Amino acid sequence: MGTTIPLIIIAAIGGIAMALQAQFMGLMDKQIGTLESVFITYGGGGLLVGLAMLLSRGGNLTAWQTVPWYALSAGALGLVIVGTIGYGTARLGLVSAMTIIIAAQFISGAVIDHFGVLGADLKPLDLYRLSGIGLLLMGTWLIVR
Repeated sequence: MGTTIPLIIIAAIGGIAMALQAQFMGLMDKQIGTLESVFITYGGGGLLVGLAMLLSRGGNLTAWQTVPWYALSAGALGLVIVGTIGYGTARLGLVSAMTIIIAAQFISGAVIDHFGVLGADLKPLDLYRLSGIGLLLMGTWLIVR
């Protein structure tokens, strides 16, 4: 359990950052539009990570050829994620948008794990996981209605 607590804290920080990002992107989406808010988000993030790579170790982009081809679509998927966060938050509100996004993440993750696709470890759906998904869907309905 000693190494679990720092991981839980890091994951919680990520969740807080995602909620803040969604709210900020929703504000930008209302003011300047979806594409523009995605550009600002990705552009700013790209500059920061590029600078961090250069300052830390110079980066290891030469190894990109060893990555499975489908993993290289992560950047395009990130555009979809960031775009839907801003667009959805601006129109549904932060809690509803985040609830739907997170529920979809859980369900997609469960399917990917169950079939062990795209490099995932095989973790079959059992009664507990299916029950959790059912509760998740019920909670999503209660929040969004």
